[in-house]
Amino acid sequence: MSDALAIKQAAEWIRQADGLLVTAGAGMGVDSGLPDFRGPGGFWRAYPALKHHGYTFEEMANPGGFVRHPRLAWGFYGHRLALYRATLPHDGFQTLLRWRARMKAGAFVFTSNVDSQFQRAGFSAERIEECHGAIDSLQCADACTDDTWSANGFVPIVDMNRCELINSMPRCPNCGGLARPNILMFGDWNWIGARTDQQMQRLSSWLERVERLVVIELGAGRA
Repeated sequence: MSDALAIKQAAEWIRQADGLLVTAGAGMGVDSGLPDFRGPGGFWRAYPALKHHGYTFEEMANPGGFVRHPRLAWGFYGHRLALYRATLPHDGFQTLLRWRARMKAGAFVFTSNVDSQFQRAGFSAERIEECHGAIDSLQCADACTDDTWSANGFVPIVDMNRCELINSMPRCPNCGGLARPNILMFGDWNWIGARTDQQMQRLSSWLERVERLVVIELGAGRA
């Protein structure tokens, strides 16, 4: 099938659908200016201080970092949190919102991204499943409770020459211990998935109401 015919067929599927399921990976944020950390080169370009130390993305995106060097771990995640807050979603999000508005059941988003860009673009938080969690949600690093809470009150200040958090680290309101992002990390033994489980249940309920579903995959294969 030619590209023109494929585009015409896709447009017809979207026109006929009564529900839109958007599946999105790391490449979705690239056009907004967000790094995707693919390969050591991409990660170290974004965080040259960590290249100096020889840390890989897999080593930084690891709960052990909050034990070994919490200020470095929060420097990495705090910078990302501030970056995501300051980033405007690109125009592609608005295109999806326009398609959603034409459909009886609207849209639902399933994403491995933790940047909350869909919420910032105008998608309802009740119609998003973040399978790896979200950086703007916090949990106890020791998982003393299954609670998660918003990071809205935390404004990170990071020394990028060292990639270390300068100001006070967030604390668990239950035990007073260190808090961390509610993100599923590599080798993560303490991730609290209750929030994502609730999102998954809402997605399952929504799918039961959709008769003509169209699925769009975005950003998963972007190099």
